Amino acid sequence: QVQLVGSGGGLVQAGGSLRLSCAASGSTRSITVIGWSRQAPGKQRELVADINSGGNRNYADSVKGRFTISRDNAKNTLYLQMNSLKPEDTAVYYCHALLRSGSAYWGQGIQVTVSS
Repeated sequence: QVQLVGSGGGLVQAGGSLRLSCAASGSTRSITVIGWSRQAPGKQRELVADINSGGNRNYADSVKGRFTISRDNAKNTLYLQMNSLKPEDTAVYYCHALLRSGSAYWGQGIQVTVSS
């Protein structure tokens, strides 16, 4: 099992920046992919960015060039640096992890609100 605890988020004006963090604990060595998804009101949850055990990063087209996913293996912490934020980035953000076993885990939602 893996426990994911997210932090960060809040209210920011368009063009601003925020950083989300996700602290992982438990069977972290079993994680194959870890990343961030988001869900805006009335919309389906969508992948924002993820990173696999090989260090390969994957981004949604809508955030490429603005968001950066990174991890600190020593701290078992995942980050999402969000720059040039837009009102359409407003959503609840979730950290998620996929284990070697195929099990998936989710952190609690983090509200990000971007005002125009």
